[in-house]
Amino acid sequence: MKVAVVGATGLVGTKMLQVLAERNFPVTELIPVASEKSVGKEITFKGKQYKVVSVEDAIKQKPNVALFSAGGSTSLAQAPLFADAGITVIDNSSAWRMDPTKKLVVPEVNADVLTAEDKIIANPNCSTIQMVVALKPLHEKYKIKRVVVSTYQSVTGTGVKAVDQLFNERKGIDGPKAYPYTIDLNVIPQIDVFTENGYTKEEMKMILETKKIMGDDSIKVTATTVRIPVMGGHSESVNIEFENDFDLAEVRELLSNAPGVVVTDDVANLKYPMPLDAHDKDEVFVGRIRRDETQPNTLNCWIVSDNLRKGAATNAIQIAEYLAAKNLIGQEVEV
Repeated sequence: MKVAVVGATGLVGTKMLQVLAERNFPVTELIPVASEKSVGKEITFKGKQYKVVSVEDAIKQKPNVALFSAGGSTSLAQAPLFADAGITVIDNSSAWRMDPTKKLVVPEVNADVLTAEDKIIANPNCSTIQMVVALKPLHEKYKIKRVVVSTYQSVTGTGVKAVDQLFNERKGIDGPKAYPYTIDLNVIPQIDVFTENGYTKEEMKMILETKKIMGDDSIKVTATTVRIPVMGGHSESVNIEFENDFDLAEVRELLSNAPGVVVTDDVANLKYPMPLDAHDKDEVFVGRIRRDETQPNTLNCWIVSDNLRKGAATNAIQIAEYLAAKNLIGQEVEV
């Protein structure tokens, strides 16, 4: 399968190349794509060197699938060019997520909505992805009424500049800033810009995307998203109110058997998920599972996942794997 990676030199693009190799995705030809200033540079994939090409050159080479991680404005401008050429685009930006004509997909939750006609498929927000993977089996069994989530998100979610800021601050070096405040030894209760209702765009993404992915607008979601000075992954404190009561042992069993979920919940031995444990792994880790004793039918849990992998690169590649397995890529479709 011919695979284009748009934004191949960025943080997520680099991770996409790593995950494609690790998961042995059937890449017969790799087409790395980046901005004009990166054209001609070389990247390494599975021991071979590949030259970065322009969007125009990539489209001419007719890849079967294009994995996009080059920002929203790039996706809005360039994804339709690939789609019009019959190429399936899986886009990691926020550009298409809430477009009613585009599918928003987490394979463990709603891969079955995909068809060969879907030429631009949206990858959800990283913090939404890990949450809905854990919510899905619980919603099917107990029906979720309301979710209250507070996130503790890694600087890697912002990009290389933010990672550099953290380590520069740690070393006492004055360098370029991704954040308006110091991030080392600090917590910033703002991810993305504020909207008119006082919530940030990141918070609104979690609220709206959860309903779309779960296919249920009745689920109420409220979110507070926070940037913390860690690497390795995002963490979430999640409070879930159900319509029906639950048994804690059954909750643990449902989560343990859910695709993509690992339960790490043994407080007697101080076992619970942490970003260090999730780093460079594809699973969603769930722990601190306990009943909310202040109201009925309500559960507390702690969800951790590597935001660059499951929250971005891996989820996109899992979508491509599903499409390939169902023979939904590479078919001639009227677009």
